[in-house]
Amino acid sequence: MGPLVVTRLLVLVSLTVALDDGLLRTPPMGWMAWERFRCDVDCKDDPENCISEDLFRDMADRLAEDGWKELGYEYVIIDDCWMSLLRDQGGRLQPDPSRFPGGIAKLARYVHDRGLKLGIYSDMGSRTCMGFPGTTLDKIEIDAQTFASWGVDYLKFDGCYSDPVEQMLGYPLMSKALNATGRPIVYSCSWPVYLGGLPPNVNYSLLGDICHLWRNYGDIQDSWDSVQDIIDWFSNNQDYLQPAAGPGRWNDPDMLIIGNFGLSVDQARSQMALWAIMAAPLIMSNDLRNLDNKARAILQNKAVIAINQDPLGIQGRRLLQEQSHVEVYWRPLSHSASSLVFLSRRTDMPLLYHCSLHKLHYDPGNYEAYDVFTGTTVKGLNATTEFTVSINPSGVVMWYIYPLSTHNEPVHRRPSQLRVHRPGPDRHNVL
Repeated sequence: MGPLVVTRLLVLVSLTVALDDGLLRTPPMGWMAWERFRCDVDCKDDPENCISEDLFRDMADRLAEDGWKELGYEYVIIDDCWMSLLRDQGGRLQPDPSRFPGGIAKLARYVHDRGLKLGIYSDMGSRTCMGFPGTTLDKIEIDAQTFASWGVDYLKFDGCYSDPVEQMLGYPLMSKALNATGRPIVYSCSWPVYLGGLPPNVNYSLLGDICHLWRNYGDIQDSWDSVQDIIDWFSNNQDYLQPAAGPGRWNDPDMLIIGNFGLSVDQARSQMALWAIMAAPLIMSNDLRNLDNKARAILQNKAVIAINQDPLGIQGRRLLQEQSHVEVYWRPLSHSASSLVFLSRRTDMPLLYHCSLHKLHYDPGNYEAYDVFTGTTVKGLNATTEFTVSINPSGVVMWYIYPLSTHNEPVHRRPSQLRVHRPGPDRHNVL
């Protein structure tokens, strides 16, 4: 990298201030097309599943009408393959006219009319990952202005077909350009994944000043192996990743695949639980029109969502890896509460796992635990009490734990009083 490039980068970074704009004080929730619908552009033979305005209207209807919006699932996010293969005469991106005949602005109005928000995709590079027009350095400002003029609320900015220098310049530039539009637009960066996801290649302090959330690792696939791979990478590198997260700046382990084809019910609960512990975005990629009741119950579990949306915004950690192939994860929560997840990596049979809160570094005292998937309460816990949980293969037990006073009353709230924390109105700080 030449000295001129370095100088330009430093100037850009100096112009970028912390994103104190009130957006994403808790992790975003919603729906995204990619994992489930990929780049299906065959609307002639597969009209119900192709990437088109009909698909996104359908998903907006489902979020609005089937109880998702009230729980916080508010973003409808378009991924790759929405574009025409050519920019318009003014150099602007444009949707494929046969698949989005009404245009993106009309789709945004449809989404907004249902109390939801619209997300869109572009790529910092010569072309998108699937070969559609990319956003080169000279197109960043016009693309940001285009998205704002359409009423877009969220941008996923990928990085295929770009080099590290272009990424170093382009990701901060897009942050500045989005803020300059005056419209509050969530900025999701894929920058870290193209740099290996870890320091020293990734500067998470700088990233948190530029982006609201970022993809650290590879794309999720519809399989338990893929979910485990992501959990392993985030846990093995938690000392770097966990401090980077907080209100307005989130690590993104990728989409929830619950309700598709690759996970059992136990594995679906495991993904939901671990994403809540990691303070991860809860962005589903499934077919909400054909979701079975078991998947719906997992994704709409109010207690798990409340844990994920805890306003402290502290990402959890893996505490233990046992020889029995059980792992224990912990996240501190508001009001002296916390959450524990006991994950079984076994494949044979349910395991009775014996532990104590003292072993998990809890302070002396009395506690109760609410099992978020069974709805039962575990009473009589103190730091030295040995407890036993039965964990299904590739499944979890997830507890919401709260301390009791000397009179054995909850210090603040019982689990039945858990409410999803919804931040106040978005504020926006123009750079």
